[in-house]
Amino acid sequence: MSLRLTAVTLTYPDGEGRLTALDRVTLDVPRASLTAVVGPSGSGKSSLLAVAATLVTPDAGTVTIDGTPTTGMTRGELTDLRRHKVGIVFQQPHLLPSLTAAEQLQVMAHLAGRSPGKARDRAEHLLDAVGLGGQAHRRPHQLSGGQRQRVNIARALMNDPTVLLVDEPTSALDHERGAAVVDLLARLTRRRNTSTVVVTHDRTHLGVADRIVEVRDGRVTPV
Repeated sequence: MSLRLTAVTLTYPDGEGRLTALDRVTLDVPRASLTAVVGPSGSGKSSLLAVAATLVTPDAGTVTIDGTPTTGMTRGELTDLRRHKVGIVFQQPHLLPSLTAAEQLQVMAHLAGRSPGKARDRAEHLLDAVGLGGQAHRRPHQLSGGQRQRVNIARALMNDPTVLLVDEPTSALDHERGAAVVDLLARLTRRRNTSTVVVTHDRTHLGVADRIVEVRDGRVTPV
């Protein structure tokens, strides 16, 4: 397993008490597989993604990434782990308006200390892989919503992560573009051997998922 959550519990302050966002959640995501996480608003989907990304530390339980338990890691160690092992595709691309599509990716390689020359080649390769081979020189305002989301995905793959976490990739897209993005994620998952988790409220494009689980009241059950 490349991503494993074991008996994870997460609570938040709620007045004088605590609200349980995740309740003893266990989830295994093998390499080269895509797990879709569905559930109503407020069910705990976003909390699950944040814990899996090591952006939030659970009250109890263990998150293991590529064989490394994250319990007890310092903030710096977690940052380094995310930089090299975890790719995150946020709901909104948040691309830098002054940078080209290729430069959006190269920034990630720079942060990881990689060679600029190799970063350029990898950026072009990844943009080609997501169907944007001819758009590397374009800036965000010159790209469609679907194209910006593809840059977002390519950027998350720039440092060759073992775990890919995707938050609502189709929320701002029409049906056709949404289906294309989910299909792309499935193909990249298998081609690049990642453990992929896609959080979504939209069940219409999930035929390509290897597994679908539902979060309800902080608990995870297979669909």
